[in-house]
Amino acid sequence: MSLEHTQVTFRYERLRALAMGVLEAAATTFLLLIAVRYFEAGPTAKALIALGGSLGHLFSPLVVNEVTRRGWPVARAAAGLGYLGAAALLVAVCAPALPIYVLGCVVATACGSSAIPLMTQVYQMNYPPAQRGRLFSQTMIIRIGMAALANELGGRLLAVRLDYFRWLLLGFSAAYAFGAWCQSRIPSAPLTASAGTHPLRAMRYAREDRLFRITLIAWMFMGMGNLMMYPLRIEYLANERYGLTLDVATVALLAGVVPNVARLVCSPIWGWLFDRMNFFALRAVLNVGFAVGILSFFVSGDSMTGLLLGAVIFGVSNAGGDVAWSLWVTKFAPPERVADYMSVHTCFTGVRGVLAPLIAFHLVGSLGMINMAWMCAALIGVSVVMLGTEVPLGKKARQATPTTEEVSE
Repeated sequence: MSLEHTQVTFRYERLRALAMGVLEAAATTFLLLIAVRYFEAGPTAKALIALGGSLGHLFSPLVVNEVTRRGWPVARAAAGLGYLGAAALLVAVCAPALPIYVLGCVVATACGSSAIPLMTQVYQMNYPPAQRGRLFSQTMIIRIGMAALANELGGRLLAVRLDYFRWLLLGFSAAYAFGAWCQSRIPSAPLTASAGTHPLRAMRYAREDRLFRITLIAWMFMGMGNLMMYPLRIEYLANERYGLTLDVATVALLAGVVPNVARLVCSPIWGWLFDRMNFFALRAVLNVGFAVGILSFFVSGDSMTGLLLGAVIFGVSNAGGDVAWSLWVTKFAPPERVADYMSVHTCFTGVRGVLAPLIAFHLVGSLGMINMAWMCAALIGVSVVMLGTEVPLGKKARQATPTTEEVSE
């Protein structure tokens, strides 16, 4: 690690954050909103769009294995996946039918999420340990602000005419390509090959490392609860069967703008806490926030106050979740094994991410939205209890050491 590499990485990550904010608006709001309002998609199509990113998570160990085997620099490998995602969105622009649109959306979101362990390794290589959370959260501020702006402008565009969604997709594709170019400029090295050639060899760390294993299990409970309700926010706001009858601009406001404004305000705070706070205590607090946000959003009936409060709480919690989810393995894993540990984490994220939308969209019809919210809040509650038992071990997970190096840009 050198100060120059840190500065170059931070420079291009801030530029890439502009593109990532646009793509976040696409993945969290517009791809599904277009499917609901323009294509009038059924539950399976909506679930597939919602789980596209999780498919990328699921296959991330295979991606890490292939990048390691070929000896590619990790940032450039991530850039290649970004260009593929941009091409997939161009296919979706030309979609004459729902199946092609769904395929383009799934491939695009999967490409982005499968590259996450590669970028986590970049942060491990190029960011000083004691500043990692701060630097990451500063780029997240840009990303979040851009996501809020993209949600607002995108919602206004679709409110004028729904057919304009193709212009949105073109913009999303261009943002993807720009983000990939930024990644290609970041200094990085090939991954260090570990013993064994099996593409899922990294899974052994979940068996051998007890602390890592317990954290993964707790995250599974939390993730299932959160990810089942996450895509249902758009369903709840946009589908007329729930009686809210909101226009697309209001849906974008509640699903994208308000949560992202809350994330924007709180992101630097959570980045500061990540560098200094016991990780398990931090994660438990975040999980409580997600549970409270779900209940406020979905159990408040058609109260706009409840919807706004739930959106704000979700945004505050998500700000901390951004940092904790993306960087937590840097506190546990040996430096040369960060990408392997992260690929295991993202793979299990993919498992629950694939299952959760499929379960949610098919189960909500029989349970109803309120019962679903209570069930998911209970699952998150289990994770809080599990994390609470591990708080004393959190001090052992801190690898950050004081440093006098500061990034000047």
